[in-house]
Amino acid sequence: MGSGYVTLEQVAKHAGVSLATASRVINGSTRQVGEKLRQRVTASARELGYLANASAQTLARNTSSLVGLIVHDIADPYFSGIAAGVTRRAEGESLVVVLGTTGRAPQREVQMLATLRAHRARAVVLVGSRTIDEEGTRRLAEEIRIFTRQGGRVACVSQEGLPADTVVPDNRNGAAALARHLVEQGHRRFAILAGPADLRTARDRLDGFHSALSSAGVELAHHNVVHGAFTRDGGYESTRRLMAAGTDATCLFAVNDVMATGAMAALRDLGLRVPQDLSVAGFDDIPTLRDLTPALTTVRLPLERMGEEAARLALDGETPEEPRVVPVGGEVVVRESTAPPTRS
Repeated sequence: MGSGYVTLEQVAKHAGVSLATASRVINGSTRQVGEKLRQRVTASARELGYLANASAQTLARNTSSLVGLIVHDIADPYFSGIAAGVTRRAEGESLVVVLGTTGRAPQREVQMLATLRAHRARAVVLVGSRTIDEEGTRRLAEEIRIFTRQGGRVACVSQEGLPADTVVPDNRNGAAALARHLVEQGHRRFAILAGPADLRTARDRLDGFHSALSSAGVELAHHNVVHGAFTRDGGYESTRRLMAAGTDATCLFAVNDVMATGAMAALRDLGLRVPQDLSVAGFDDIPTLRDLTPALTTVRLPLERMGEEAARLALDGETPEEPRVVPVGGEVVVRESTAPPTRS
């Protein structure tokens, strides 16, 4: 065929059909073409090495093969675990996943959703905790409504409340179950790395843990609750602050596993042993925990399954009257990082 790109006109000529017919076959227009003609066009396209124009396909179908995946932080294995589930589901339907990260800035979520809408993405999965910023949530909800009105679908993995189907991890009850286990193990004095004060996931886990302690008659000293970044370095820094201020806690609960990983590194750097000097527990059961020594007691969320479920909701083609909510429970996983306290 000579050098350069093969054009649709060349495919049509080779197949002996009109340009309009070739376009309908290649770009998947909703207007039907007879099976014989369709086979002729696809055979010619294959023979000539023709690559379809994605923009033309989008116009013809009024949708594209893109699925947007918007997460807060892909370096956090919580998000990469969920992303693996979303990707597996989307690729199973021959769709392409486009990843965006927000760095936890709510306005970035709105911008990314608008960009994906401009590219006529078929669906978007939004993963990550809401903040208590009502204005940011309102703007995001409005962008989701516009996207849905234009034929797109959105599903979330987070707390419910947005106008979209949502997979909701039971953060509160998972943290409460963990607290009850630790109390049964003999702990009465706790410290908590509580994450950012404005993040609803962090607050739900703190509240669940705290309420279970109260029900068991265990007091939680105010100075033993330390807020910091929801990251490994946040956990490290929060633990250094906690230990510098002095704590009588026998068990440290970090509201996510990456913070717990940072906490264990900080304790090691201070010459303290886990669990002999201080027990440590986390939340999420991220895959990288296998490499942590001692192994971390945590609350397991089925991260990949949560991602698959969110993608299923976004791609099933249904537009329900009310957003669907799929609750996901957590399971306490007891490992070597927690043990009965050596001092009462």
